[in-house]
Amino acid sequence: MPLADSAPSLYDSLLSQLGQLHLDPDVLTAARFIVGNLDSNGRLQRDPSFLVNDLAFSEGIDLPQSVMDKGLEVVRTLEPHGVGAVSLADCLSIQLDYLPPSQTRDDALRILNEQYEAFSMLHTHLLVSRLRISQERVNAAIDLIRTLNPKPGASVDSAAIGTNTIIPDVIIDTSGDEPIITLNNRIPELRISETFSQAETDMTKRMEKLKDNSDREFILNRYNDARDFIKSLKLRQQAMMSVATAIVKLQREYFDTEDIYRLRPMMIKDIEKLTGQDASVISRCTANKYVALPWGIFPLRFFFSDTVGDNSGEEDTDALTNRKIEAEIRRVVDAEDPKHPLSDEKITQTLLSEGLNISRRTVAKYRDRLNIPPARLRKQI
Repeated sequence: MPLADSAPSLYDSLLSQLGQLHLDPDVLTAARFIVGNLDSNGRLQRDPSFLVNDLAFSEGIDLPQSVMDKGLEVVRTLEPHGVGAVSLADCLSIQLDYLPPSQTRDDALRILNEQYEAFSMLHTHLLVSRLRISQERVNAAIDLIRTLNPKPGASVDSAAIGTNTIIPDVIIDTSGDEPIITLNNRIPELRISETFSQAETDMTKRMEKLKDNSDREFILNRYNDARDFIKSLKLRQQAMMSVATAIVKLQREYFDTEDIYRLRPMMIKDIEKLTGQDASVISRCTANKYVALPWGIFPLRFFFSDTVGDNSGEEDTDALTNRKIEAEIRRVVDAEDPKHPLSDEKITQTLLSEGLNISRRTVAKYRDRLNIPPARLRKQI
């Protein structure tokens, strides 16, 4: 399947827009770093207050918080409107800010900023009483909010869906007794040209005879730059192999069985403990990276899952992970009567009856993550 060459990714689109702005160099650096931390929907999952340290650790660039905040402000002005938001309510509010002023728009902003929980539960009677506006105005504002895009970033990348091929960074063969891990290295073998190396050597030998060392300094600097670049690529490949090997070791039962219920709770700190790699290195090795297995291609982040619920008295292998929760919710929803879909409360009760101790809020959270609409929107007449 050929790669699409006419549909830029969200990342490329946002960087292109930044390149057209006349920004202070530090603000541009901050904005580019923030763009690199957006998910595929355009949402900033990382707390903005942590980004200054992230940039310092990962790139060795120290910027004040005020510059990072300015960079975030710039990103939030880019199109599609809504990117750079830190929450769904924030995403929708940004989009409303770009609509022409009107009473309905202002009502919608108040609903999102002041009564988001009541709105998310569609408790319109609470919106009427708390905001002191009529039912008609509440209905009009909700209708306006429903026209907004909760995932603005996905609209940019949607043109590439079905035409772009995901090229895995890691390939794992599980057909034998032991999984075989191979890096799908798309970087050619690099080395410094012999003529360039020889020039550096010759310049060193002639150093005492040269009155002007500018030529030697230039060649030596370029030689060191090339050597450091090759070294950094090798270190990156070594880190990737180290992280992939650790994931296979910690999630061995899943790789042996292809059973999602065998996934154990695993966090970045577990990989850090096993590999000795810094958490920031592990985060970069797994962000937007994919692994090819005999049964499909998965993001490396797929294998990371926290413990959900109270499992203090259980062994790690029996702990309830978010992947198991997602699988159970999907199973229950797939089995429901389409004419009488189950509410989050009913799903919770079903799972509780099967021994899965989770709350209704947890069910709602993971149902939304699975892009499963609420019961009222799943109902088929």
